[in-house]
Amino acid sequence: MRPAASRAMSDAATAAQLIESAKKLAATRAVDEHLLPSYKYVGIGSGSTVVYVVEAIVSKGPAFYGGMTFIPTGSQSKGLIRNAGLALCNLDERPIVNGSPVALDVAFDGADEVDNDLNLIKGGGACLFQEKLVAIAARKFIAVADSRKQSDRLCTKWKAIPIEVLPLAAPSVLNRLQAMGSMGPAVRSGLPSKAGECVTDNGMWIIDAPFQPLRLPSELTAGVDGKGSNGVWEINTLAAELLSIPGIVEIGLFHGFNGQQAVGLGKELQAQKPVAAYFGMPNGEVEVQQA
Repeated sequence: MRPAASRAMSDAATAAQLIESAKKLAATRAVDEHLLPSYKYVGIGSGSTVVYVVEAIVSKGPAFYGGMTFIPTGSQSKGLIRNAGLALCNLDERPIVNGSPVALDVAFDGADEVDNDLNLIKGGGACLFQEKLVAIAARKFIAVADSRKQSDRLCTKWKAIPIEVLPLAAPSVLNRLQAMGSMGPAVRSGLPSKAGECVTDNGMWIIDAPFQPLRLPSELTAGVDGKGSNGVWEINTLAAELLSIPGIVEIGLFHGFNGQQAVGLGKELQAQKPVAAYFGMPNGEVEVQQA
């Protein structure tokens, strides 16, 4: 192998190691700061960063987590919880307290992209529906990622919004998305691991819908109302429009308000946004973005 090619491979390996190290640092700090020993019910999300969240929990020992029950967002996180020897409970099997399923004290999950207002794109791993169900079941939601996931606006680095759809509705949904200004929406393939479409844990398909970078509410002006003119959308307006389309089951935009804000709004256990996002940086530090 030529020296230059060997150096390039070595540099790539080093960069990959730094990214994994950054994820682990972010996960460890997030768990240290947001998982209290008094907590009983904890949501565990999906993705590569959440592996380190579970590791950080296990490292605290059975005396710390022995009284906790962990709720997964899908088959991957269910396997993580079970393999780590943690107590597992599916979301719909939680105890009923005063006529309602018990709230989760905290939920930890990754993100594909995070904007300046802590709105998220999720669904790169096709678990967005159950991820959202777990997020809104928690009093507070904590996002953990590496610095590559930070953006001023969503759809900047992660170009497409994952959308979970009923398979028979997919052609109609694709047409509607194009009319809304989505640039080349497509049903996600299951390749290379599965021939045909990507099928979610819920038996649905995923459509990836690219949009122009989404505006924040603070960026709207008289000339830019964020209602889709020339394909320009404000995040909350777009989310509401997408969810009104028949055949769409759920969308990968986590938006609106967080668990702390929900209390003042009288909308407890309806929050999709995290109260904080922890980003592992390439220099070995952790940056925390607060609500």
